[in-house]
Amino acid sequence: MRIAMISEHASPLAALGGADAGAQNIHVAELSAALAEQGHDVRVYTRRDSAGLPALVPMRDGVEVAHVPAGPPEPLPAEALLPYMKDFGRWLVDQWRGDDWAPTVAHAHFWMSGLAAVVAGRQVGVPVVQTYHALGTVNRRHQGAADTSPPQRIGYERALGRAVDRVVAQCQDEVRELVRMGVPRARMAIVPSGVDSGRFTPDGPAVARDPRRPRILTVGGFVERRGLADVIQAMRVVPRAECVVVGGPDAAQLATDPFAQRLRSVAESTNVADRVQLVGAVPASDMPRWYRSADVLASAPWYEQFGRTPLEAMACGVPVIGSSVGGLTDTVVDGLTGDLVPPRDPRSLGVAMRRLLGDPVRRFAYATAALDRARQCYSWKRVAEQLTAVYSAVSRLRRTRGAVA
Repeated sequence: MRIAMISEHASPLAALGGADAGAQNIHVAELSAALAEQGHDVRVYTRRDSAGLPALVPMRDGVEVAHVPAGPPEPLPAEALLPYMKDFGRWLVDQWRGDDWAPTVAHAHFWMSGLAAVVAGRQVGVPVVQTYHALGTVNRRHQGAADTSPPQRIGYERALGRAVDRVVAQCQDEVRELVRMGVPRARMAIVPSGVDSGRFTPDGPAVARDPRRPRILTVGGFVERRGLADVIQAMRVVPRAECVVVGGPDAAQLATDPFAQRLRSVAESTNVADRVQLVGAVPASDMPRWYRSADVLASAPWYEQFGRTPLEAMACGVPVIGSSVGGLTDTVVDGLTGDLVPPRDPRSLGVAMRRLLGDPVRRFAYATAALDRARQCYSWKRVAEQLTAVYSAVSRLRRTRGAVA
């Protein structure tokens, strides 16, 4: 099967070596690799953001990255790309009509990719599958005036849900949100993101630590909604433990970073500054070492579409205490692989962490179950198999409709 991945602002090449690569870059890179492992031919289409980029770049056997000339060849924020999606779609039409590599199916990642994919898919007869990765209604609800998305976003996302051949939701919470938006449930399939269970394992080196002090790890970008300040406030309920925060800018910039300064202020005001360590950004290759060094991962976002770090921790055999929001309510089985607490509730978070750290038998049971769940339910091999079934179904349906017409 020839699979076109449309990822307008998130190149999978960034995931191979960039500390700035986000969840979508990593998702597209690892999914494409897993599909190639199963014998599929994958081409990822992403916007050209530098004049010096080659038209086509091999990423690995079975995966190529095509750079689409849409808008100026320079870096632009995702929220500025909407005006160029029509050109992106037209370019796809020309390529798919005139190229020997015409896709069997197109899988769009993020709503703007979906706009380009639908334009091309309708004209060339290619079925389109849509993964949103984040929804405008959720962003608007939680960010309010701070949401920088184009005002048309929610309307476009609703229309896409009815126009594409299948919507791939990543968790049950996303399904409920899409149904409230008016997207028919019958048009959806639930396929989660995955975790590289060959790289994220309990076995291997770990970052050095004081064995006498329990370690709570929290990982995330320096934005309010990640709940890093909530984790730090929760530490006053967890005596003797240390909290290590991985994420944000490089270590050299932490001293002057405004958000880092705010986190330090929170730690000082709650009298836990001597037990909180800000590490800053670390290379993706080092993350397994950080997870293995922890007794517990605290993941306390205010809202979350899916959540990659809890899965990575689980795959390293680390139990998760997380907010009961979004994809965490699917990945973390409350009372089995970890504990779920209300979001934005530092005291409940702290009590849950204290109880788990004080019960080594339960912590071992959680860790064992977390590892098993990550391997059995969230391997990229399993995700690729589930998506291959979706691609085959929409391709058969499109052929059947064409035959009837």
